[in-house]
Amino acid sequence: MSRIALVDDDRNILTSVSMTLEAEGFEVETYNDGQSALDAFTRRMPELAVLDIKMPRMDGMDLLQRLRQKSKVPVIFLTSKDDEIDELMGLRMGADDYVRKPFSQRLLVERIRSILRRQDAIASDATDTPEESQVLVRGELSMDPLRHAVTWKGNDVSLTVTEFLLLQALAQRPGFVKSRDQLMDVAYDEQVYVDDRTIDSHIKRLRKKMRQADGEFSAIETLYGIGYRYNEE
Repeated sequence: MSRIALVDDDRNILTSVSMTLEAEGFEVETYNDGQSALDAFTRRMPELAVLDIKMPRMDGMDLLQRLRQKSKVPVIFLTSKDDEIDELMGLRMGADDYVRKPFSQRLLVERIRSILRRQDAIASDATDTPEESQVLVRGELSMDPLRHAVTWKGNDVSLTVTEFLLLQALAQRPGFVKSRDQLMDVAYDEQVYVDDRTIDSHIKRLRKKMRQADGEFSAIETLYGIGYRYNEE
């Protein structure tokens, strides 16, 4: 049973969504502000967190920033309708996905299941592969799916589930172009639609993290109007 943290200052959302998730077999912990959630997460981290952005004491952006300092826990943002700035900012800060308010609870359940399946798939693929061939090495890049570990020039790089899958898809075939649609298929289930902007935001965040390990990092190339390519260095 996966443990989901639901953080929102709207008590109606906390009540109705938690009931839906529990009916779907999840264990749910609810918090009505970011600080309460952060305090609880220091004691016990959930398998996935659903965060509202606008909350008292500590908003969702601040909470995500604190989380990313110490955890790769998947995060879904709840954003205001048509508020593209919040969506893009959340993705660039390390969120895995977002759902716009007002939202279908069925859609939220599918997004949660999608991320958890992707996370399980990474671990499952690594477990089913002989240990000596699990690690993907491309030049200065090393990716270990079993440990969800990434290094560049020996420096550790902490990636979210989505970022890991995107980098893995690109690095598996250096020099070959992956379109945004192909990357969507890698990072999201077929039931989940995301637009090009979402993939671009994840790639920008991924590049930023790699450049924190190496300011000269340039292995991920953008081919405008086509997609992205990994060039082995």
